[in-house]
Amino acid sequence: MQQFYISLISLGWMVLYHPFFISLTEIRQNPDTHRLEIAQKIFWDDLEEGLREFHNQKIDFLNPDDPEKLNKQVRAYILSHFKVELDGKPTSLSLLGFEVEDDAAWFYIESEPVEWKSKIKVRNSILVDQFATQQNIIHIYKNSKSPRSLLLGKGKETDSLEF
Repeated sequence: MQQFYISLISLGWMVLYHPFFISLTEIRQNPDTHRLEIAQKIFWDDLEEGLREFHNQKIDFLNPDDPEKLNKQVRAYILSHFKVELDGKPTSLSLLGFEVEDDAAWFYIESEPVEWKSKIKVRNSILVDQFATQQNIIHIYKNSKSPRSLLLGKGKETDSLEF
């Protein structure tokens, strides 16, 4: 519960003042399709830095010369830095798309239909190589309106929860 309050405070700072390096991720399983539905919020200017280092080239996230190429670059970066295992089994993820909202962008990710009994393991190393204080907050909803949360960052890119 303490992590939940910390993440709420952090999210408030994320909106008001940007020297914090934070991403926010929500994970839910659709009860009808059994797919994980994941929404990830990342500051786009920070992401440009991660994309630049990952692809070894300057990238203009808001005004790309080639939007199709940007989509491929974003997909490669996000899916190589964000992984989910359910009950010890890797989950195949697809980036559906993204949209810009003020200083950040929302990225929408979906899994294939999966069975999820109790354990989830999340790896989120997004931007930890670029920013030593990067924190990746993960809210996980399973059979509840209240999430359980993980706080990941440099040195702790992976963690798990048992439901």
